[in-house]
Amino acid sequence: MTERRGLVTAPALIGRRRELETISGIIASTPRQGQAVVIIGDPGIGKSALLAAAGEAARTAGFRVLTAVGIESEAQLPFAGLHQMLKPVLDTAQQLPPSHRDTLLSAFGLAEGPRPELFLVAVAAVNLLAAAASEQPIAVLADDVQWLDPPSHQAFAFIAHRVGPYPVAVIGAIRTGYAGPYVEAGFRRLDVRGVDAAAAREILRVHAGTLSDANRRRIQQEAEGNPLALLELPAAWQQADVGGAQWPTLPARLERAFAGRMAELPALARDAVLVAAIDPVSDLTEILDAVRVFTKSPADAKVLDPAAEAGLLRIESRQVQFRHPLVRSGVLQAASLARRQAANAALAEVLDHEPYRRTWHKAQSILGPDDRIADELEANVAIALSRGGVMSAIRDLERSAQLTSSSAVRGHRLLKAAEHAFGLGRADLMSQLIAAAARTRLSELDWARMQWLREIFNDGVPGDATRVLELCDIARTSAQAGDPDLALNLLLGGALRCWWADTGPVARAEVVAATRELRGQERDPRYVAALAVAEPVLQCGPVLRMLAHSAADEVADADALRLIGMAAHAVGDTVRSVDFLGRAEIMLREEGRMGLLSHVLSMLIADRLELGDWDRAGADEGERLARETGQPIWRTGTLFCDALGHAFRGQSEKALAYAAEVELIANRHRLNDMLSCVQRVRGAALASVGDHEGAYRELRRVFDTADPSFHQRERYGAVMFLADAAVSAGHVGEARDIIAGLEDVATRAPSPMLRVHLTYARAVLADGVTAATAYAALMGQDLSRWPFARARAALAYGRWLGNQGHLTRSREALRSAEQDFRSIGAAPWAAQAVQALSNLRGGSSPNGAHHRGPDSDMG
Repeated sequence: MTERRGLVTAPALIGRRRELETISGIIASTPRQGQAVVIIGDPGIGKSALLAAAGEAARTAGFRVLTAVGIESEAQLPFAGLHQMLKPVLDTAQQLPPSHRDTLLSAFGLAEGPRPELFLVAVAAVNLLAAAASEQPIAVLADDVQWLDPPSHQAFAFIAHRVGPYPVAVIGAIRTGYAGPYVEAGFRRLDVRGVDAAAAREILRVHAGTLSDANRRRIQQEAEGNPLALLELPAAWQQADVGGAQWPTLPARLERAFAGRMAELPALARDAVLVAAIDPVSDLTEILDAVRVFTKSPADAKVLDPAAEAGLLRIESRQVQFRHPLVRSGVLQAASLARRQAANAALAEVLDHEPYRRTWHKAQSILGPDDRIADELEANVAIALSRGGVMSAIRDLERSAQLTSSSAVRGHRLLKAAEHAFGLGRADLMSQLIAAAARTRLSELDWARMQWLREIFNDGVPGDATRVLELCDIARTSAQAGDPDLALNLLLGGALRCWWADTGPVARAEVVAATRELRGQERDPRYVAALAVAEPVLQCGPVLRMLAHSAADEVADADALRLIGMAAHAVGDTVRSVDFLGRAEIMLREEGRMGLLSHVLSMLIADRLELGDWDRAGADEGERLARETGQPIWRTGTLFCDALGHAFRGQSEKALAYAAEVELIANRHRLNDMLSCVQRVRGAALASVGDHEGAYRELRRVFDTADPSFHQRERYGAVMFLADAAVSAGHVGEARDIIAGLEDVATRAPSPMLRVHLTYARAVLADGVTAATAYAALMGQDLSRWPFARARAALAYGRWLGNQGHLTRSREALRSAEQDFRSIGAAPWAAQAVQALSNLRGGSSPNGAHHRGPDSDMG
């Protein structure tokens, strides 16, 4: 077998001194500390050549080199890329703890086991590399990372984050313009651009010496410094008529150049190269077996020699590696549909030991319909999901639908795929699948399912009571048809409409009534979430009793955690909400379900701000995810969190600017939930700059049932701010009336959040007769999980004690408040405590009145 170095030819690296020096430095420093680098550039710009150079440098330095290549055109099993990467060191897995070893082998389909969780697989992979690197430094090189299967891509980024303590270098190449966890992880970047004019001339001098100077200048101009173009276009130029014609885009030109080289190969070699291009696994034995079936003639490794001699591919460690991804795509584009189908059929015939891949290739080998293969492909979905491959499951269902003769079954499979697309946050894909399903003859239940899917991603038209009642009717029909699962989904969709905007009491009550009709579903998380979200006041007590039966560490399902957390958030059980949503966040990240993760982050950040866990209340990711997954209302909710965070930190200008953006969106869609949040932000922001009158004016609207910003549950979070602003602005009497109304609400809604805020407001607004009792109740609460409220209570109590002349106790309370505020990161609030302490040392009350109290230790 003739082997060529392919990507590592010296001319391909002309003009790459800077990049090669960077790579050499990475390899040299890795034995002391692990490194992670992302190489970014356009197709053909030299990323693959640099990876090959890195591999040669690593081998020379005594490293073991592991490689993986992403392939765009083929659906792969989840973790296929990771398996490709780690296969040479899998024998080291015997050194791992049994749980890690079993997790890896299960993920790679090499052993039976539970559905692998992405986080656990990635941890096991890190430990495997660490074990292997204890014997020999390792370089992990991945090309076209953007086309790795999603679980492998995420695991690759996870590994790269954690190689620091080990002699492991991780270098991944990604095409410009592609997003993903590896490129977004913040690793050191090596941006690869075209070579300069001198290097381009040198490459052409070496490789296009037979062309005239004028033609070389034309090629240099067309190539724009792209090394692969400088290497490949001269031969294509000589074979093609390019006199003044407009050429296709550069990658297309290169694909044509490689396809042209294919035409020069013997027929048997062309067949073998096509099979290799179709097969994403690249195993030489598998490819040769399929070539024998495809050609109906004997074939050994020599059949690929002409392609290797032409520089199209190379064989290394019994793996067929194409010179460049554009070679593979050029081969596939040049082949007719009939030849590609025949190659798929040949691969399916030799894959008896791998039913998942066999079925996939069978499905690609026909035009359809073929219900037997469609059914087999649908059965593949369970395998894909068991391996964590949601995208693979979607592809299986979509292709299965294409091969299905029954219109109703085809629609059902498309809707199942759309549901999985929602979990991944792929609004674009979900919309396409629903649109395709809508063109089929859906069953009554699938029509109802389509209504639900449209509801969950488009957020509906909040406040549309008619639509809420319609959803309740569809839910009842679904339940009567024996699908309570779908009924609960529909009712939760209706409940969310009630939450975002005022649908009126009739619609809210109908959601509750339809939910309670689902006998035997009371323990389903969607049941409690629908009640809580539709009627957070009237159903608060029953919801809290249901939530009392659940503990976050006992729930292993991300969806259940999200829904229970949503219910807790809706009724103001903030601590429980954070516990459940926090675990849901971790699990949804592991599973790659970005659409649902944006929901969780929106609620979780708001609750963390409320409690005082500000270090983990950054809103940037949640806003980005909601935007990328096409969920405008959830994006608005995360923008509110960002605004509130700035307001709490005293950054009033930013807070008010974000609030204005939220208000613009909220007004457009009549989202009184978000309008209520806007007023809360404005009140906090204005109070932070001393405008207490303005703060009170903005906050007052939140409690006015006739105001568009009224929301029966969101007002809870404004109570403390209203009380403080009322005292400073002289509106104590009016504020007491508002609080009295909320006291009545609290008798029906025993919300922990409302209780904490009301206890604070009672003390701050109390007159001289009742203040001592009110402050005793305030300070007697267990606020261990509410550090922000605890610090505010201590600040208010310290000021009151100072006014009463109890200076020693006042100092203790104020110092406690300052310490809590600083630990939270609430610098402006800490400054208030310091100022109150300074007033005491100056012999005046926090309000400026001079006094001496009975326990004064001044002077």
